[in-house]
Amino acid sequence: MRFGFIKVATALVGLILPTVVLASDQLDARLTDLLGQERKALSSVSAQHLGSLTRLPQSNPERSEPEVSYDPTWIAAQPKASGGPEWKCLAEALYFEARGETLKGQFAVAEVILNRVDSVNFPNTICGVVNQGTGRKYACQFTYTCDGVAEKINEPRAWQRVAKVARVMMDGGDRGLTEGATFYHTKAVRPRWSKSFDRTATIGVHHFYRQPSRVSQR
Repeated sequence: MRFGFIKVATALVGLILPTVVLASDQLDARLTDLLGQERKALSSVSAQHLGSLTRLPQSNPERSEPEVSYDPTWIAAQPKASGGPEWKCLAEALYFEARGETLKGQFAVAEVILNRVDSVNFPNTICGVVNQGTGRKYACQFTYTCDGVAEKINEPRAWQRVAKVARVMMDGGDRGLTEGATFYHTKAVRPRWSKSFDRTATIGVHHFYRQPSRVSQR
């Protein structure tokens, strides 16, 4: 019985193998035919177009985060800045709040404004943050927006500089100066809230603070 089973199995293998070989031959023929069709199709495509189809996608350098330097020479070399309403709000805030500060100090103030935009405790747009409380004299977040004095940009060079800072930061500039600060004040004053907030940095004439979660506004 054992040898009989082996003979039967051998016979079955003999029957199967020719079928497999035949299938393999048919597959080879089909592949050859497909390759021929592909070569014919590719021959009708220009080399330039073929290269564009096979070229790997390249990263867009305009979308990469800018390498920020706090050297005045670096900011001076940046292209003239422009933008929409949000950029203008940020640039104006830097001009009226920090145009007399060092370049690093201006970047730090920009960080605070953008950190507020990202915080649930503040409006979610730059203009909303900058103008929060405007209309109530001395009850706003940024004094120049509610002190009753008409603000005019009289220093073109200072404006061009802060405009560039605003553009760099809105394009994704690093926010590592203030460690997530959402508040700041000048060294000349000491607001009551500063006693309970965490001071994260001191840059130029400003102290910067992060709002503890226990005093969150929401």
